[in-house]
Amino acid sequence: MFKHMSKTLLNKVFLLLIILPMVFLMVMPYMWMITASLKERGHVSEPPYLVPNTFDFSNYSKAWNGAPFGKYFSNTLFVAVVVVVSRIFFGALAAYVFAFIDFKGRDIVYFVYLSTMMIPFYAIVIPLYLLVNDFNWLNSYQALIFPRIVDAFAIMILRQAFISIPREYIDAASIDGSSHWYILWKIVFPMCLPSVITSAVFSFLFIWNDFFWPFLVANDTNLRVIQTGLQAFTGRYLTEWTYWMAGTVIASLPPVLLFIFAQKYYISGLSRTGLK
Repeated sequence: MFKHMSKTLLNKVFLLLIILPMVFLMVMPYMWMITASLKERGHVSEPPYLVPNTFDFSNYSKAWNGAPFGKYFSNTLFVAVVVVVSRIFFGALAAYVFAFIDFKGRDIVYFVYLSTMMIPFYAIVIPLYLLVNDFNWLNSYQALIFPRIVDAFAIMILRQAFISIPREYIDAASIDGSSHWYILWKIVFPMCLPSVITSAVFSFLFIWNDFFWPFLVANDTNLRVIQTGLQAFTGRYLTEWTYWMAGTVIASLPPVLLFIFAQKYYISGLSRTGLK
């Protein structure tokens, strides 16, 4: 018995010795970001590097007022909410078709559509930019929203959740005369809420953290999102690292809080879809 306990304890210690350095390497950049945001202006590169001697919390108010962060936040939130709702709506429609409606070549169409996830965004960014330009959508909300309203990854997550529902529920509703629209939104969708939330979290994090596409199509100050708005602290000859780090901390709060509050549904949704 004691031999078994000592072996178990040894395994736990071994795992801790492996995990703790990895956790430290992952957390250290965030620790440095928070530390840099609390240092006095112009002293970011001076020691101590992780625990400053003085804490200047006014950097956050200066960073917030140094650029129209309120406008950046509202732009990002508006775009993220519209994109997330669109991806869930269209993703649920497509996932229902791929899961419950039989037609010739259904599985081939599904796998061909999923294969688009293997195409790097940078391979299609030029034709996509030209298409947006032809529609005269540059520097508009349309350019930030319409190219992203459908997502193959969201369809995959929702389809995997839908096919886990016993077919008897669908057949019973069909026998009672329920339409596909009713079955989807009144029966299937509520039963797959964890997967829906998982897909929404993925989409929200992607939109909130995206920099490249908004940088290309929305250079107008009134249309900048939070990630491109942080450029306000980068000049031609000088970068205000203290204010930039304070702005980065502010920009990181919504995704972190969303993940914390949705963590239970997020884990449940991943487990239901078979993703690890």
